[in-house]
Amino acid sequence: MEEKVTAYIRKHQLFHQQAVVLVGVSGGPDSMALLHFLCAIREQWGLRLIALSVDHGLRGEQSKQDVLYVKQMCEQWDVEFCETFLDVSSYKIKERKGTQLAARELRYQYFKRMMQEYRADYLALGHHADDQTETMMMRFVRGANPDALAGIPIKRSFEQGYIVRPFLGVSKQIIETYCDKHEISPRKDPSNDQDTYTRNFYRIHILPLLKQQNPNVLMSTQRLSEAISEDAIYLNEQAQKLIIASVELKKNRSEAILDIKRFKQYPIALQRRAYHLILNYLYPTIPTDLNYIHEDHFFYLLHNNKPNVSIDFPLGLKLIKSYDIILFRFGEFQPVEYVMQLTIPGSISLPDGGMIVSSITKFPKEESENIYVCEMDTIRTPLIVRTREPGDKMKIRGMNGSKKIKDIFIDEKIPVQKRATWPIVLDSKGNILWLIGLKKGFHEVQSASDGNFLQLHYKNNSNR
Repeated sequence: MEEKVTAYIRKHQLFHQQAVVLVGVSGGPDSMALLHFLCAIREQWGLRLIALSVDHGLRGEQSKQDVLYVKQMCEQWDVEFCETFLDVSSYKIKERKGTQLAARELRYQYFKRMMQEYRADYLALGHHADDQTETMMMRFVRGANPDALAGIPIKRSFEQGYIVRPFLGVSKQIIETYCDKHEISPRKDPSNDQDTYTRNFYRIHILPLLKQQNPNVLMSTQRLSEAISEDAIYLNEQAQKLIIASVELKKNRSEAILDIKRFKQYPIALQRRAYHLILNYLYPTIPTDLNYIHEDHFFYLLHNNKPNVSIDFPLGLKLIKSYDIILFRFGEFQPVEYVMQLTIPGSISLPDGGMIVSSITKFPKEESENIYVCEMDTIRTPLIVRTREPGDKMKIRGMNGSKKIKDIFIDEKIPVQKRATWPIVLDSKGNILWLIGLKKGFHEVQSASDGNFLQLHYKNNSNR
């Protein structure tokens, strides 16, 4: 086993010389064999090893004895040792999560703290080829995300360093043989023999069947995992380019806005990956009840001809299609209504991040989508900037009569969630001068009697 694991470490560049390596050690055969193996190579690699042992508080005195055993072996092998107690029972009730998930979350929170405390380069864990096959089978049955089928990563970023798994290329049987060879007497967790937990069910009932059909199934699934992972790296890089071109991701991870026309220009394979990357960005942890049905719903929105459609996703995430965009947002949309007075000259900042700057000039700029100009002596001040109100109408330059603001929004295909906060400029008599970025009022630019013009400049910082 030693030669095989050493070659695996070098192939995947799992360690570097003089590294600080934390080792997750439960007292079981996998983690004890890993700790022993790392002790055997630490002088050659110049490694500093720190063993981390966790009492999850789930098996009473037995779990305390597991931690004590690890501590004693660390003293015998001259390894630095750290232990902690995690109240999984209270945490899972508080967070309404299953035992295994709650234990994992608390355990990794502890690992993060220790990575920071020791400024460690690596966290080494004892997952092996059997674990990999179990994981891939579980994910295959549970969901349809291709990346999830890659299984357990050999190496991934974690805090300032990496999580590494040097034993993924060897089976549990080989590890147990290693323990026997080196007279390691690991602790046994009796809960591993119970099939009430999902992973145990696969280990006890499914994996033996797979091994009967293919004695090399462990190596086959590990090679498949590596191939999927390598393909995924390239495809996700391409999907990231798609996202940069067609999706706006809000910095607080609460919202994403997808441009449908641009998004649909890319191959379906990249669209699907981009969809999952968006969800990975928005969700701190992907919900267990998120599955291929939600992916189908996303593509339904993408190709549906209706201008306004919405779908609910787990944990309060909503996908809202409005004309040419799909909005990913947590919770209900709460528009911010406002009424502000705009002094001349002067400026005001809007809740959406934009700004309106007013000035008086004899040489106005040419009008554009974001610049409004009219004769100063044809309007009544002060000017008001506000959001729309029921029944709002305006007279539009070049048109007879007036038109409802609501109808203008519909004609211009403005998303529903943007209409309630769209800025409107009025004079003191209530005449709508400018529906910013869309329509201008009836005032024509002519030579003013006193030569002065009002110029309004809307500076858009909100990607409206």
